[in-house]
Amino acid sequence: MATVCPVASLHQEANPSRLKVGSVKTLAESSNLTSIPSHYAFTTSASSDQAVHSDHDDSIPVIDFSLLSSSNPDQRHKVVSDLAKACQDWGFFMVINHGVPEGQMKAMVDMLMGFFDLTEEEKREFEGKHVLDGIRWGTSFNTSVDKVFFWRDYLKVRVHPKFHCPSKPEGFSEVLAEYVGVVRKLARGLLKGISESLGLEPGYIDEVMNMDSSLQRLTANLYPPCPQPELAMGMPPHSDHGLLTILMQNGIGGLQVHHGGKWVKIDPIPNAFLVNTGDHLEIMSNGKYKSVLHRAVVNNKDTRISIILSNGPSLDTVVTPAEQLVDGESNRAMYIGMKYKDFLELHQSSVLDGKSVLERVKI
Repeated sequence: MATVCPVASLHQEANPSRLKVGSVKTLAESSNLTSIPSHYAFTTSASSDQAVHSDHDDSIPVIDFSLLSSSNPDQRHKVVSDLAKACQDWGFFMVINHGVPEGQMKAMVDMLMGFFDLTEEEKREFEGKHVLDGIRWGTSFNTSVDKVFFWRDYLKVRVHPKFHCPSKPEGFSEVLAEYVGVVRKLARGLLKGISESLGLEPGYIDEVMNMDSSLQRLTANLYPPCPQPELAMGMPPHSDHGLLTILMQNGIGGLQVHHGGKWVKIDPIPNAFLVNTGDHLEIMSNGKYKSVLHRAVVNNKDTRISIILSNGPSLDTVVTPAEQLVDGESNRAMYIGMKYKDFLELHQSSVLDGKSVLERVKI
């Protein structure tokens, strides 16, 4: 796979971690901005890095969530089989008929746009330092270790098992609590179907991952217009920690998935969720369902916002391959056990680089 390489080191500027870091939104709104600062500049190492649209015969799978609760056994069997194929072939799928009202999704987008529209001073009230802080607003990924900065601002909020929320804008807490509650139910419903698709009991993942105390975190990413989108990167190729990531966005594309040896543009379906398998589902399934590299690119016209709910096990859960999926030498355990909390801290302290953290727990 072609990699993304930083070029900022070619410029005679201070190390990014020593720069006074402001938000990308403020930078993008500068009236005299015609090019990006060198510490935001990336280049790609091969022409094969260019993204394409998916083939008609190999498009991203679509899962009808309502069929998972169907009283018709044939319909339920089919959707479980569809989930297995989606997880194995793509690691990404769209979910329709999920039961979350369109108005509720729009209210969440509007509220988060309102947060990012707060003044820089107001947003700095919510700066966090540690990966497990309840609320963290910031820019790039981790400015203390990033070699090149990413063209994004973010808000990360832990919403389960303990609920956190910024005090601004007004009404944020009510909208957020309602939204994350219904999406958590969606995640647990999908995990039951995925558990069944692996040949396990429907409630297996829910039980062994301690989902009653699961870590659920909302991450809102803001990607403002960029004057040189061909040089900048919203987020570099990476996989997600946790079991399932559930994403919606404001209708502006920018997500690309590495599939079939190439980068594929994912065009949003109105009112659908995009779901992807995480590192810890890969570990639990002993590699049958793999987490998948994806990245976010930017454009020079429109602001994109993506709203992500990562659904992981409880912080104290030691995630290992399911015993039922390990069978002697022919199918030995491929991953060592690690507490989810320890994995998160390792992830945050590292440069965001593909699946490098997951690779550290492979046997």
